[in-house]
Order: sequence, then structure tokens, then C-alpha cells
Amino acid sequence: MKAPLLTLNDGNLRPAVGIGTYQIRGGEGLSQLQAAIADGYRLIDSSTNYDNEGIVGKAIRRSGIPRSEFYITSKLPGKYHGYDDALTSIQESLARMGLDYFDAFLIHWPLPKRGKYVEAWQALVTAQKLGLIRSIGVSNFEPEHLDAIIETTGVTPALNQIEIHPYWVQERMVAENKKRGIVTEAWSPLGRGSDALKEPLITELAEKYQKSAGQIILRWHVDRGILPLPKSRNLAHQRENLAIFDFELTEDEINQINQLNKADGRIDGQDPNEYEEFE
Repeated sequence: MKAPLLTLNDGNLRPAVGIGTYQIRGGEGLSQLQAAIADGYRLIDSSTNYDNEGIVGKAIRRSGIPRSEFYITSKLPGKYHGYDDALTSIQESLARMGLDYFDAFLIHWPLPKRGKYVEAWQALVTAQKLGLIRSIGVSNFEPEHLDAIIETTGVTPALNQIEIHPYWVQERMVAENKKRGIVTEAWSPLGRGSDALKEPLITELAEKYQKSAGQIILRWHVDRGILPLPKSRNLAHQRENLAIFDFELTEDEINQINQLNKADGRIDGQDPNEYEEFE
């Protein structure tokens, strides 16, 4: 089973669902990624700060599937926001994965208090011109951050990966991304560690559609035009998370799930204007 493909604003394609790899590491993580690839996942989302770029690359090589069929993403940590540091970091990430290019590379957090995210973006623009990256994007960027990098370089991100789940619906940011032609990706789309999967509305819809609660939430993302990146070590859940393209939620059902939003719904309270990324 494979996900359908979306077209980004730079003309590149991207599967409509991928697998997140936060906390998937080591030999066990390698086995989990190999199983995910065997089940049909082709979009794999990593980050320098996840400390797993090595096993992602190894899983790709061991799969026997051509590199061209994969869509591999990694992200730039805050300590490398300087222009030269960013370019070097991208090359080091590629070396750790054993790849010649990334399908997408993102600035992980804007870190506006440090004030270097525009410089980091300029480095990604250069790396794309050098052929190191196919699509460049950002993660956790607010509208003012997006506008600053677009106005400085004339280059609009293809992607903005942000926290979205039923308790943090992000209607404003999804609309802001869409207005700029940016595809919204969702990290922690199932609400990691929250009770979203147990919500009566979600379980009722799961029964109606004969799907799991997780599949209902992921379909809610897809029906809103969002690309979800669920992470699961459970092989059965991995398969479920990919099997979401044979049904649709109604507009009313989507709106009902939107109403589950909470004012303090962020999982770890990470406000992009305040958050200082770990190094």
C-alpha cells in the first residue's frame, strides 16, 4: 500500500502521509523502519536532533528499493543557523545518511530570539541550487517568520511542518500556509501522549467508518489538506496509519473534530516565538 502523491509549490511530489521517526533509534529503530518501508512508506521524516539519520540511511539501503522512490527529510538544528554552519550541517547530514541529496530539508525551529533564521534560510536556498536538496521548507514557523524569509530571498518554503492534532487544530496557521502556497505537514498528528484517541467523538466515528481512532484522526488531517507524519513503533499501527485513503469524513464531522481544540492544547507548550530548541 502506498500513499497518493501531492504536488508542492516547486513542482516536486510528496506522499500524502509519511512516517515520523522521533525517538526511533538504534537496532530496534532500524527494524521498525525496515518494516514500515516493506508496508509501503516512502516518506521518512528525520532530523539531526533525532540522532537517527544513520539508521534511516541504512534502512533505505537495505530495502533494495531504488533511492528515487523515497522522499527523505531531515532538519537543521538551531545551533547551526549561521550560513556557513548550515551549509556544512546539511552536508554532514547527507554523509550520515549516505545520501547524495535530500528530498526535503527544513529549518527545525525559527528561534526568533537568536535572530538567525533568515540566514539559515539563505543557506537552504544555496543548498537547493547546489543540488543537495530538492525541496526546502521550515518547521514551526509563524506568519511573521515566513514573511521575513520570503521577503529577503524571494523564495517561498514548499513546506511548513507544525504541531497539529485534535487538541491543537491550528486553523489560523493552516490558512496562513495555504495563502502562501505552502503545504502544511503535521508533527504529532495523533496528539502524542494525549487522550485524543479516546475522545467519544473520535471513537464514534471509528465505529461508523469501521476504522481505528488513529485512522479517523489521520483522515481528518488529510481532509483538511494537511500531510500527517504519524510515528509508531507498533507494526500493526504503522499499517493502519497508511490505510486511510479509502474513506472520507464529512465537512460536518471535520468541524466537530475541530471543536475539540483547547486553548492550551500544545503537547509540550512549545510556542515558536518563545521556544529555545535543545541542542
